[in-house]
Amino acid sequence: MGKVKSVWSCKECGGRQVKWSGSCPVCKEWNTLEQEADLSHSTARFEAARVGAQPLRMCEIEKSDRGRLKTGLVEMDRLLGGGIVKGSLILLGGDPGVGKSTLMLQLSQSLAQQGLTVLYVCGEESVEQTSLRAERLGIESDRLYLFSETQYSHIKLQVDRLKPDILVIDSIQIVYKSEIPSAPGSVTQVREMAAEFMHLSKGSGISTFLIGHVTKSGEIAGPRVLEHIVDTVLDFEGDRQVGYRILRAVKNRFGPTDDIVLFQMHEGGLREISNPSVIFLEERSQEASGSVILPTLEGSRSLLVEVQALVAPTAFATSSRRSAGIDPNRLALMLAVLEKRVGYQLHRFDVFVSVAGGLKIVEPASDLAVILAISSSFTNVPIDANTIVLGEVGLGGEVRGIQRLESRLKEAIHLGFKSCILPNRSLKNLSLDIQDKMAFMGVDFVEEALDASVR
Repeated sequence: MGKVKSVWSCKECGGRQVKWSGSCPVCKEWNTLEQEADLSHSTARFEAARVGAQPLRMCEIEKSDRGRLKTGLVEMDRLLGGGIVKGSLILLGGDPGVGKSTLMLQLSQSLAQQGLTVLYVCGEESVEQTSLRAERLGIESDRLYLFSETQYSHIKLQVDRLKPDILVIDSIQIVYKSEIPSAPGSVTQVREMAAEFMHLSKGSGISTFLIGHVTKSGEIAGPRVLEHIVDTVLDFEGDRQVGYRILRAVKNRFGPTDDIVLFQMHEGGLREISNPSVIFLEERSQEASGSVILPTLEGSRSLLVEVQALVAPTAFATSSRRSAGIDPNRLALMLAVLEKRVGYQLHRFDVFVSVAGGLKIVEPASDLAVILAISSSFTNVPIDANTIVLGEVGLGGEVRGIQRLESRLKEAIHLGFKSCILPNRSLKNLSLDIQDKMAFMGVDFVEEALDASVR
């Protein structure tokens, strides 16, 4: 055999070059080049194009509605845009121990009960170990097949034999092709495996789930082209010490993005939570200072969460600013607005801001709630427990309008909230039906919002 040539491939963008360098010349990221075998002169990777395939005009394409596969989980179907599209490729990533395998086993059981054939490839465990977990979860079905294998050719052989409707690969980093002289989990192997499963999924109409590992920074391991190949990317978040898990759609070609589903971990597995707002607010203290209720958006869903703040005198020369669930840079801007526009001397105090329940808020509509929570803790004056607050705050202290206001307010009205502090500009666009069900206090500047909150 001749000597195998090697190249350096970027694990972020997939760019390749013959020599190593500190940064990738394509995406400019540092320390992302990994050595791999050069397969450019090997046999063709993909099958030849179908004979007679021709470009078609949009109007000439025959519209076929094959429908979607229902998962049996109402919230999961909503996250995917109405169910699983046949022949789609879905990537599920998450921290170790968060419950990815548990979720996929429960999903496989639900699909198998509908008469679908499911092949679960448990490459990281033996079939005995996986069956013990399934027994603990109460999973048993004649249409659910477990297969412990890591070599792609053997998996492909069983897929051709069983012809399953659903294929689960646990995990994509452990599966490899023997023809490629690289270790499982390398950039080359992961990229090739993703491409192979994509062709298998699209060509055979098999809905395929790929479970992916994550790096220390929380990103899915492997080259970034892995996320470009798949149709849907689901991110499974949550602390192993806390019972709640959040499934977030980061990418979705067939449904909404940035939508979430909330699960609760029990001894018998994961259970969906149909109304997360009730869970996030059930333990709040209604008479405590520094607590504000914020209606936020996660994809197409409106959620009510509690923003908490604690302002205490510092014992050191430099005060501390800490946040959980709120961007620390955004928090620094809000503190600067309070010092400049309102006159609060916060440089002598430690400031801590948190979103109860472990949710992360990134939209600017949370600015006014953060400011009122800090002000409430600083003055030790509680805000009315039946009041919600929302609005973006500019550096001049002005309160700016927000989007999709009515969907936020309908969720708050449903949970019994009576009043709302919001931007005056957004108040003008409310329907009369909404205005009759809640008292509104429109504000243009932060000072007006502080006055309205203590009435």
